[in-house]
Amino acid sequence: MFVAVSIFEIANDMAEEVRQAFIQRPHLVDEASGFLGMQVLSPQENANEFWVMTSWTNEDSYKVWYKEHMKESHQGVPKGLKLKRESTKVRYFDKITK
Repeated sequence: MFVAVSIFEIANDMAEEVRQAFIQRPHLVDEASGFLGMQVLSPQENANEFWVMTSWTNEDSYKVWYKEHMKESHQGVPKGLKLKRESTKVRYFDKITK
């Protein structure tokens, strides 16, 4: 299993709007080939930081989806949202255990 983790921190006061956008997301990725699930986390010590973890059957499935659908997957981003550039990163993992 392949896991992609996107980490970002909000620079302006829009954490609640981001939470609502994830809760109300249109689920566009849910039907993608190889997609297994998504979790969105926010550390208790920093409500402005978000971790978006998507699980895939393999890395190639993720790469195909990313290349073809990345723009539309960000349609629900709240207007005016600003991120701390230095906080934004994407990490890739191989899942070892269930």
